Amino acid sequence: MTVKRGSGEGSIFQNKRGQWVGSLRYVDALTGERKRRVVYGKSQTEARRKLKEARSRVEAGAPVRDSAKTVGAWLAEWREGALAASSRSASTKNGYKMLSRKHLDPAPFGAIALDRLRPSDVDRLILSLREKKLSDSSVRQIYITLRLAIDDAVRDGLVAANVAAKVKPPRVVRKEARFLSPGEVARLLEATEGSRYHSLFGFIARTGVRKSEALNTKWTDVDLEAAIYRVPGTKTASSRRMLPLSPSLVALLKQRRREQLEERLRAGSEWTNAGLVFTTETGTALGGRNTLRALMTAARKAKLDGVCVHTLRHSAATTWLENGVNLKAVSELLGHSNISTTADIYGHVTEQTARDAMDRLSMVLGP
Repeated sequence: MTVKRGSGEGSIFQNKRGQWVGSLRYVDALTGERKRRVVYGKSQTEARRKLKEARSRVEAGAPVRDSAKTVGAWLAEWREGALAASSRSASTKNGYKMLSRKHLDPAPFGAIALDRLRPSDVDRLILSLREKKLSDSSVRQIYITLRLAIDDAVRDGLVAANVAAKVKPPRVVRKEARFLSPGEVARLLEATEGSRYHSLFGFIARTGVRKSEALNTKWTDVDLEAAIYRVPGTKTASSRRMLPLSPSLVALLKQRRREQLEERLRAGSEWTNAGLVFTTETGTALGGRNTLRALMTAARKAKLDGVCVHTLRHSAATTWLENGVNLKAVSELLGHSNISTTADIYGHVTEQTARDAMDRLSMVLGP
């Protein structure tokens, strides 16, 4: 028996095995090809439901059925295609690549077919990441990576909807940043005297830039005559933030340039001309791990606990705020996307600042 339907609605019939079969002819929205979708059901009602779902997808311009490609296989394509072609910065792309390879590609999650991926699978992924004791921010970044990749799968017609978008983003509980007083920063920098990393740490302490930004700084980013620093690593040239350089920073960079010229002469043909400001003795990048190791060694020497490279950035921000620089200006200097991020991280005040604030209020109000 065949159930006739209106034009474009498809048809339903019962085959010799007793199965109900729905058939829909349609034009693929992406390729323009004429195709046919066949669905099966144990009952006429089930076949009709599946046929209606297929027809709704066609009308919405979505794929009539999701791809059976695995999540891992799609992520491999995504890294080489959509992600590589995006306008995101190189450091951002590398971050997404690393997170997807390490946490999303492996089974069991990476082995799930796109057409079988459900919000509950994403929930289980998040739970498994937390069980591995990953930080809140890491879990959220992995989730964001997945969501971006599935967004591009939707764009390419592999799936009709992004199931990751149906899952609430993992929450990040912000913690007030560890910071050092100006005196402690001076002690830490003194502990790096004679080290290749002394100028690097001094630069971070006086600018508040991120470790990655400092390590990727090139001489072309610095204008010593105009005393301007164009911070690298932002998405577009027009959006790059510019920081004025204090006289002490100009002096630090001039000294670093003289040191590098001497290193270049000593290295001779072994010199790598990468154009970086802070380098090894042969001109290559210092590297994040070596930088952290050098900072930790200096911190132990200065008898300072709980210190990392990022602590220098936090200390710069705190010093600005403690000395009357307004929150909006500090947010822009740090390169935060919005002022609320700055407020959340740097919501603390020192005891002395709190006392000064109370004294000022008393002076204004009188006895």
